Amino acid sequence: MPTPTPTPPSRLFPGWYVVGGAFAVTFLGFGSAYTFSAFVDALQTDFEASRGSVSLVFSLAGFLYFALGIISGPLADRWGSRTMAIIGMLFTGAGLMLAGLARNLMEVYLAYGLGVGLGVGFSYVPAVGAVQRWFSRRRGFASGLAVSGIGVGTLFMPPIAALLIEALGWRQSYLLIGAITLVLGLILSLLIQNDPRDRGLHPDGDPAPPPGSVSDGMRVGEAIRSKRFILLYAAGLVASFGLFVPFVHLVPYARDHGIDSASAALLLGAVGIGSTAGRFLLGSLADKWGRQITLMAMFMGMALSLLIWLFSRDFWGLSLFGFVFGVFYGGFVALIPALAMDYFGGRHISSIIGVLYTSVALGTLIGPTAAGYIFDLSHSYTVPILASIATNILAAAIMTRIPKVRAAPSCSTPALEKET
Repeated sequence: MPTPTPTPPSRLFPGWYVVGGAFAVTFLGFGSAYTFSAFVDALQTDFEASRGSVSLVFSLAGFLYFALGIISGPLADRWGSRTMAIIGMLFTGAGLMLAGLARNLMEVYLAYGLGVGLGVGFSYVPAVGAVQRWFSRRRGFASGLAVSGIGVGTLFMPPIAALLIEALGWRQSYLLIGAITLVLGLILSLLIQNDPRDRGLHPDGDPAPPPGSVSDGMRVGEAIRSKRFILLYAAGLVASFGLFVPFVHLVPYARDHGIDSASAALLLGAVGIGSTAGRFLLGSLADKWGRQITLMAMFMGMALSLLIWLFSRDFWGLSLFGFVFGVFYGGFVALIPALAMDYFGGRHISSIIGVLYTSVALGTLIGPTAAGYIFDLSHSYTVPILASIATNILAAAIMTRIPKVRAAPSCSTPALEKET
């Protein structure tokens, strides 16, 4: 393997360009995906479908974009994160445009469910995995900044989609959003670079650490057999059954309570604002407080915020729920990859994060769809909301059983020790 050529010192550490590329990928991928709530009423009306069957479109996509991390992570470790991000943006844009041409709900499943699912699945884990390698001391902040693209996308994309649907119809809206995602995604994915060592650099731009002080971390097989991984996986699994219910059902819930479609779409914007704040603020604070205990607090915060939804019927109450839920959801998304790097470290982190995210995939597939079918039977969201509260409390309890990790030296990967 040729020795990398050191990059001359520059005013801005190149890792921040990688963060920018990951921000763009998450903004376009998840922002486009989370517009789905604005399309639910139109899809129900045009295809004479139940809310449960329409919800399955999003659940299928969500399952794929988290489950595919188990494939895209190892591919990114082998081919590079930039290549996978480009492939993902191609699928995402094409899937959205094909959804606009669908003649029945099954074709929406295939176009949106598979297209967006494959697109985000191929791009998300590689992009956030690359960010983890470029930072150590500021990993929580950098990770939070990268995935804040999800929050900013959630803030802007659903209200824009609602306006487009009103002006152009849902089909033309999907075509336009898909085209923009395709073009911008391909260009901005070029900012992503796989590993600072490929450029003769070190995390955070620090000087080279002493020989032997940096470990490549655990291999995938070793990591997934560890107690830390098993418990972190279990926490993510149970929490995710309720995690994405608001992203599908908050807008329909608001419409059921007499809130107009434009205002209802703004509720996801409130989630986006809170989510962005959570990624910036809590990701940075977690670097000081400890990422493990902060993630536990995120689960409890989401449980408490769902109580607001349970008792809210008007726009302002639901806006408060959206913001508070978004803060803690944003912290969760920022901390999962950073905590995985703390626990397992090194060159195989994309693969490990990919396996870890299959837990979220299973919950995403089941949770929003089950909530939709329960609503079809009961005409109420009380049971899905209560179940979501319970799953987050259980996830927080599981986090208390995970052995803590020693703090990492400032210029190296985490100090990995035997579990006790």
